[in-house]
Amino acid sequence: MFQRDEFQTVAVPMKAARAAIAVLMVSVLAALPALAQTPGATPSATTPGSPPPDTAPAIRPGQATLSLSAQFSGNRKPVRSGLVWRVLSESADGSPPKIIARSSNAEPSFPLDPGVYLLHAAYGFASATKRVTLGAQGLTDRLSISAGGLSLAGSIGETPIAPNLLNFSVFVPLQGNSEGRLVASNVKSGELIRLPEGTYHVVSTYGDSNAIQRSDVRVESGQVTQATLHHRAAQVTLKLVAGPGGEAFAGTAFSVLTPGGDVIREAIGAFPQVILAEGDYVLIARQEGQVFSRDFKVEAGRDRDIEVIAR
Repeated sequence: MFQRDEFQTVAVPMKAARAAIAVLMVSVLAALPALAQTPGATPSATTPGSPPPDTAPAIRPGQATLSLSAQFSGNRKPVRSGLVWRVLSESADGSPPKIIARSSNAEPSFPLDPGVYLLHAAYGFASATKRVTLGAQGLTDRLSISAGGLSLAGSIGETPIAPNLLNFSVFVPLQGNSEGRLVASNVKSGELIRLPEGTYHVVSTYGDSNAIQRSDVRVESGQVTQATLHHRAAQVTLKLVAGPGGEAFAGTAFSVLTPGGDVIREAIGAFPQVILAEGDYVLIARQEGQVFSRDFKVEAGRDRDIEVIAR
């Protein structure tokens, strides 16, 4: 499990990506110990339900031992978990290499016949590849991976947004297109994503309507970047009532529109809840063939009831 208390927090300025209201607060943690203990890493022996560690087969006569490890390219600290190793053999006829061994240990050892092998180490979405020659005396080698971690969160002002209400998508920007290539979708708040070093475009969706913020984030090799995207939105409860403060009519069909008439959200019920970005809206309520409406305003962080009077 990713242990946040093993880091020293260092404040890092971050430039907001397109929207002037999208403010990004980023802290980069000196993450080498914790990056080695992130979700998806090999569980410790004390973790309930931990799988047994990989066991290397016994070495046979004529074989040699290939011992591997990996380091972060930025600071050359060892990668202690989260790795998936593959050893591939190359055939003489030019056919694609074949996987002959694999391991999820941080520092695996493989008993192999002497020869030329292709090594591949995967660390989340990052990886490194190297060709090595194994002699009769054995070989110890280390691969360098240019990768870091990204952990995302959201807030309204200084108030954190509940993780179950947030969803993130991470893109690799391309020239002229910030959302050039999707890297990860449906990322949850607090989830750690292992990524190659570089700049990424993050899209944060609060709720399921139009409360969306965007920003660019830089991931450094050997570090975990924690980024909080600040939303300007609120949760409103829609009601159709006979009078102010009255009981809500069941089975009411609601439509939330922009002042220009674009539909933002539709819902049915006595008091459905909707998360909306800060701004002006028109609410239409339909009940038993009758249509009622009112204008309303959403202010960031101000959750409230929006009543439509049935008259």
